[in-house]
Amino acid sequence: MAAAPAPLPAAVAGWWERVNGSPAWQDGIFGALAVLYGIIAATSFIQVARIQRRVPEYGWTTQKVFQLLNFMVNGARCSIFACRRLVQQVNPPIFQHVILDLPGLAFFSTYAVLALFWAEILYQARGLMTDRLRSGFYAINGVVYALQGFLWLCLWWNPHHSMLVISKLFIAGLSFFTALGFLLYGGRLFLMLKYFPLDSKGRQKKLSEVGKVGSICFCCFLARCIMMCFNAFNKEADLDVLDHPVLNFFYYLLVEILPSSLVLYILRRIPAKLQISQYHPLSSG
Repeated sequence: MAAAPAPLPAAVAGWWERVNGSPAWQDGIFGALAVLYGIIAATSFIQVARIQRRVPEYGWTTQKVFQLLNFMVNGARCSIFACRRLVQQVNPPIFQHVILDLPGLAFFSTYAVLALFWAEILYQARGLMTDRLRSGFYAINGVVYALQGFLWLCLWWNPHHSMLVISKLFIAGLSFFTALGFLLYGGRLFLMLKYFPLDSKGRQKKLSEVGKVGSICFCCFLARCIMMCFNAFNKEADLDVLDHPVLNFFYYLLVEILPSSLVLYILRRIPAKLQISQYHPLSSG
């Protein structure tokens, strides 16, 4: 007869409960998250400053916008986790949801910029206009923020658990379609680069970059989708409370901190400085 599976050791279960219920552990874990987010925010800000100093003639390129949005998102997360206990005391409670959820929406917009950039490369390679892509990008972001704002208003007007579930499922669905976007445009760009001539300049480097970044972003948003579904239907997986610090740590570490760190490392190269002979400003005529 097969032996029954051993129950979770009492010492481990007791440790989990002590950590989750300890204000010192809560403050320590949320403080660690604040430090990690602060490091990423500082790195992104430094990258923006480096790009601006090296090639100010380029203006607001996609790379600079992406880095700036990373700075804003991670800076906001850093501030929230540094003041996490104060956030939990905000009234009415709807503002707690807004403060905790808004950086997640901004995280979506940040990486949607990257997907937009890849889509533009695909369209330009086929000789197609990219104006509709940018219009669609702005429209999708506007609809996403409007729908989330509507859900917040509904939750304020009717603070029932079912409305909270719908709001979390909205984030899960948004994460799922973002993962599909990276699979679609990242995969198509990867295949296009793969069939470029072998002696094409920068082909191998760009192929590796797209493959790594696309895989990281796809896994990141898919994991966020799965976790949000658990968060919606299981109170033990609730991320919006103080007494789940360990769950918060691993969730944000896996779906935001590690992916952002890896992507920023892979995309760390900045444009080469223009030589005087390469830059020709337009004449007044």
